[in-house]
Amino acid sequence: MSDQSPTPVGDQSPTPGEDTSAEPAAPAIQLLPDVDPDKIPIRIHDMTIAYHRKPVLWDVDLDVPEGKLVGIVGPNGAGKSTMILAIMNLVPKASGWARIYGKPYEEMRRIVGYVPQRESVDWDFPISAHEVVTMGRYGHVGWFRRPSRQDKQIASEALDKVGMAEYADRQISQLSGGQQQRVFLARALAQDAKVYLMDEPFAGVDAATEAAIIDILMELRAQGKTILVVHHDLQTVTRYFDWVIMLNTRVVASGPTEEVFNDTTLNKTYGGRLTVLSQAAQAVQDYETGRA
Repeated sequence: MSDQSPTPVGDQSPTPGEDTSAEPAAPAIQLLPDVDPDKIPIRIHDMTIAYHRKPVLWDVDLDVPEGKLVGIVGPNGAGKSTMILAIMNLVPKASGWARIYGKPYEEMRRIVGYVPQRESVDWDFPISAHEVVTMGRYGHVGWFRRPSRQDKQIASEALDKVGMAEYADRQISQLSGGQQQRVFLARALAQDAKVYLMDEPFAGVDAATEAAIIDILMELRAQGKTILVVHHDLQTVTRYFDWVIMLNTRVVASGPTEEVFNDTTLNKTYGGRLTVLSQAAQAVQDYETGRA
């Protein structure tokens, strides 16, 4: 990866109809113009997505640097999950594109691991935890070939890593929410990807499961992997992520957490929602106290 520092660019265009006359300029969105596009894990350019003519994501330009644990934060309906789906070309775009190491997702799916929202999964499908994790190997063996003994061993090791080895033969419908989430994380680990896209991996899990998941994500980061996570708990942003994307239909700010996660970006992102902002303000204060 290039040693060039990210270059800040100006604020992006406002959503149609948005009154910005009294707003100060938004914090910089840090792009990577001096880095070879083939070395940028995720790049989004001029991307707009609309449902029934209503923009969900608007005029997004975004670079995600390699080897970072990246959080996407923003209010409900801000387009966070849509951004994950758009990177994988699973939703139609009104304009723009997304690239994985300079190529469309279809050409790079083998190196992209995906953990979906629990609500989007059919948990009644008759399949065991081990079989779910083994599916992570299909990018290596192909859909029409049987997984080898080595593939099954890799799946078993991934289950063990997330603390689910004893549940390998359990039907996924019989697992708790936290256990189901661990199984899908194990599937992503078995894939041995370079880029991981995770849609609310901490939603509905207990504290022990959340701690186990974040430990694994930090280990992946230490291995040079890039992890993009949709996240809701603002109080843990500064502890979990070293890069953050502040999103509310358009990108408010993107860059190192210590630079872009602050009162200004929180107010622009959440629009003065006092309860949320007070929680986030405490998180920022705690972070600053820890750095002192």
